[in-house]
Amino acid sequence: MYLKDIQLINFKNHPDTNYTFSPYINGIVGLNGVGKTNLLDAIHYLSMTKSYFNGLEQLNINFEADFFAIHGVFENSYEEGTQKVSCVLKREQKKTLKLNQKEYSRMANHIGLFPSVMISPYDSDYINGGSELRRKYFDSVISQYDKIYLDNLIQYNKVLSHRNALLKQFAAQSYYDADSMDVWNEKLIALGEEIYVKRKSFINEFIPVFNLFFKQLSTQQEDVSIVYDSQLHNDSFSQLIKEAKIKDSHVQHTTVGIHKDDFLFLMNNVQMKRISSQGQQKTFLISLKLAHYNYLEQIKKIKPMLLLDDVFDKLDETRVKKLTTLVADRNFGQVFITHTQKKSIEDLLQPIGLPFKLFEIL
Repeated sequence: MYLKDIQLINFKNHPDTNYTFSPYINGIVGLNGVGKTNLLDAIHYLSMTKSYFNGLEQLNINFEADFFAIHGVFENSYEEGTQKVSCVLKREQKKTLKLNQKEYSRMANHIGLFPSVMISPYDSDYINGGSELRRKYFDSVISQYDKIYLDNLIQYNKVLSHRNALLKQFAAQSYYDADSMDVWNEKLIALGEEIYVKRKSFINEFIPVFNLFFKQLSTQQEDVSIVYDSQLHNDSFSQLIKEAKIKDSHVQHTTVGIHKDDFLFLMNNVQMKRISSQGQQKTFLISLKLAHYNYLEQIKKIKPMLLLDDVFDKLDETRVKKLTTLVADRNFGQVFITHTQKKSIEDLLQPIGLPFKLFEIL
């Protein structure tokens, strides 16, 4: 499976742009600000139905336009013909997504059909930011291959919202209806326990894959680890809900559950953001994403698209060579790489020995 053609209309700074890609390696060259990252983000839309960088989707519409449209044509080696994905967003309207001209009733139904993995400088937020970012990242990994998990997660967040609204209502009206709360508690507990089991199973399988890539990329013997931290490790969800009843009523939101989970990124048993260098962080994050890629490939039996946005910045020459060697040896399928210098990316790609195509954005 690979992305053959893409058309961007009024998407950020692309008024009307068309590209025909190589099924192997695609280098996207240009100065900062010309739209290299925006092109990768458009590809991410076709895969994950949303922007990798901007949660406020209306801001992705060119400021002079009333809508944006992204059209992509995928070639699938396992099926005859092509498949067309279209994503359109009009100002003040709901986004639409179509596969072969048929609109989805639920965006979630598209996730996982054309899997992708993005590596970006913004990934440093996973190390330096809060638990929600790391939790959402691993949720997105699991959701690309497990539809039940994705549905449970969507339902859990809806139930959590209802429960929190009920807590606020009780506080405003100075009463507590235990029967009404029990209805939402039962739903929250059932969904939360399933999500917890899946996250625990996933991380146990994922960590050895991550460790393998980190050892291949690292120039030192850093002791790094990923630790799944959850309140459900030591108590059942139902017990946690009971014990938090008074506190939840006081603060008017749900203080326990899998929405409080974290995935700790550690170096020498200390959180990486406290002691790691930029080079160490980048090596960790690239290893994380390559493990993400490998894990999806093994489960789905297809090669995801690999989107590398400015990945060589802050990497020393040794790590750059190790990364390019990995791309060559592991055959990552279709790869997109952004770079500011045409000669530099040619010097990186030519020794790999794989076919590549360069696109220069002016």
